[in-house]
Amino acid sequence: MALGKLGTWMKNRRRALLLGLLALVVVAGAGLGWRFGEDVYVRVLLESPGSGKCQHELTRPVLERSLALGTKFLLAHQKPAGNFDYEYDWRERTFNDEDNETRQAGALWGVSLLYQTNKTPELAAAVERGLAFFDEHSRAAGKVRCTVYPGSPVGHSGTIALLALAYIEYLRAEPPLTAEQRRLHEQRLDQYLEMLLASVNVDGVWYGDYDIKSCKPRGEHSSYSDGEALLALTKAAKYLGRRQYVGPVMLTAAAGKRINIQQARAADADSDVTKGYYQWSSMAFYEIATSDFPHAEDYPAAVLDLADWVIDVHQILTRNRNTGYAYEGIIHAYALAQKQKDAARAAKYGCVIDIGMQRLVGWQVGGPTPTRFTNTSTSDAKAIGGVQNSAYDAPLRIDVTQHQMHATQLALEYVYR
Repeated sequence: MALGKLGTWMKNRRRALLLGLLALVVVAGAGLGWRFGEDVYVRVLLESPGSGKCQHELTRPVLERSLALGTKFLLAHQKPAGNFDYEYDWRERTFNDEDNETRQAGALWGVSLLYQTNKTPELAAAVERGLAFFDEHSRAAGKVRCTVYPGSPVGHSGTIALLALAYIEYLRAEPPLTAEQRRLHEQRLDQYLEMLLASVNVDGVWYGDYDIKSCKPRGEHSSYSDGEALLALTKAAKYLGRRQYVGPVMLTAAAGKRINIQQARAADADSDVTKGYYQWSSMAFYEIATSDFPHAEDYPAAVLDLADWVIDVHQILTRNRNTGYAYEGIIHAYALAQKQKDAARAAKYGCVIDIGMQRLVGWQVGGPTPTRFTNTSTSDAKAIGGVQNSAYDAPLRIDVTQHQMHATQLALEYVYR
């Protein structure tokens, strides 16, 4: 923020401001960037939510432009087979040969979410290609179905959950399908949901992996896939009439809250386990909190508590890597605070969203508000719209862009209306 904008409250916060400016000078001189100085500034900024200190400089037109560019990027990186280029270095113009099946399924989920916002034939065709790719690389085992991703020796529950979410969001958008197409999509979704149900372990969370030959679940749970699977079952039950999953949703939500939040944070206040669970559980808990599910009243507080944790303990605004994923959770907390007329929390979350998202939009190549690291003129269609994983990282990874575009959609829906 410019010094002129800070001047209006400098007298009341002089000591903190001077510390922040001093830290900026010292840390920048050491080549470490802005982190400590911004941390001091953010703490001061959030001391009095709603006091007018947050400038709210991000605008709806900027987000709309960013979303349009991010959509183009994801479409430009879908291969004819239906999967995506995993990573593209826009300065070197080279592709990374690495791959990740869960992030591939996540990119497809992202495209299905984009279709909800903009129901174009181009996006529908992209979703269909992606679904066909995973359908080709999967197998049935009784009532369940599991993916067999090329080159992966073991399957992952997170892949199944994200693929189910892609079907759920696409079907929710009511695309113009034939009766046979819809029947096949519904059938595949039910098989993947049954796979998730069969993968719940004795603790009430999910086995992290499965045998690709038999689809038999195995392996330690992961807080990431615990959250992804919970969100898939929750949305299927809430939006697509799969009410048979309401009971399992409530059981696994309670188990996940106990294991991935309460126990994890008791062991480590800034737990990596909770970080992995954060945005997925926030989205799932929000859906439960706004549903007619039994004991749904237990979950609004969980959403708000998680948002306070990621802001105050995990200190999301001081992180140097792309944190677009976190705003998928924070924006849902903002929407819930608004519903509950919690003005202080709504102001706090709104301020964090404005600061954090504004910085991240600047990391989009060819975006509406480029920084000095992304303002290089480029006509490379493979680069434009991609989002860097930090202020200076040239590699553009599909999941980084996908999560930030989902956060952008949510910001447009709930915050910048």
